[in-house]
Amino acid sequence: MSRWCLLLLLLIPAVVFAHRFAPSSLRIEELPSGDFSVRWKTPVQQVSNVPLEPQLPKHCVLLDESPFLLEGSGQLKQSTHRCEGGLVGRPIAVTGLAANQASALLTLILQESINHQAVLTEGRASFVVPEEADPLSVVGRYTVLGAEHIWGGPDHLLFVMGLLLLVSGGRRLVVTITAFTGGHSVTLALVTLGVLSYPVDAVEFLIALSIFVLAVELTRPSGQSRLWRWPWVLAGGFGLLHGMGFAGALTDTGLPQTNLPLALLFFNVGIELGQLAFIGILLLLGRFLGRWAISSHPALSQSPVLLLGVLSVMWCIERGATVLGY
Repeated sequence: MSRWCLLLLLLIPAVVFAHRFAPSSLRIEELPSGDFSVRWKTPVQQVSNVPLEPQLPKHCVLLDESPFLLEGSGQLKQSTHRCEGGLVGRPIAVTGLAANQASALLTLILQESINHQAVLTEGRASFVVPEEADPLSVVGRYTVLGAEHIWGGPDHLLFVMGLLLLVSGGRRLVVTITAFTGGHSVTLALVTLGVLSYPVDAVEFLIALSIFVLAVELTRPSGQSRLWRWPWVLAGGFGLLHGMGFAGALTDTGLPQTNLPLALLFFNVGIELGQLAFIGILLLLGRFLGRWAISSHPALSQSPVLLLGVLSVMWCIERGATVLGY
């Protein structure tokens, strides 16, 4: 287990810092009047002085606009535009993505339940509105969104790391990860389809608590607890909580009503691909670098478990204060 611990210590800081710069969100909705309501949310903290700004087609006229308002770790601005002739066939873009090494999630809701989603990046900073949602593009977009979400969420990745530390590998790892997948797939579907509702702040606190429980479990000698003997019970149960967190991100992004099952399925596929890629990287690094690193720095063998506990406690305090209204 020691070699995995050191590898996790090397990877955790990169994961945590990557999460600081969350994707921006651009939501454009066509109103019954024919005008367009624009909701733009972007992180307060950015990596350059170049602003991130949405760009509607040139024929759109600004009718009104609110100032930026703080909302969590982001800032939110809303506006209304009149675009004669609509947006079909026109480009929607976000400037400043390359300078800020950022991405933006675009959700476009038109009349007659025609929805479009796109991920705008440095290499693709604009989106030309098609006449109707293409199922193939939905598959690609939501797979990318799912993978981006799991890689951009340090709490979810830390839990996966902890599971890997707990079970090491082999059949136990396969069964445990499968249980985690089954758990979060169930709640992801139920919440997204509107069958289940939940208090967001309380669930975020419980997700942090799940990481703390896992960290405590990792301090026990192997085989000394029921959770070690049946790790799939822990993984499946807490997977239900993590699925609610995934669903929150998917709901914020928006779903195409005409391709709802497809988008839901491939968002989950993206999460799994990102999760498996992360585990694969850890296994490869553990195989080729683990023994050398631990023999050179044996004192670091338990440091990642301690770091896992410290981060989870920090999140529990922060999110618990939010639940209590502080």
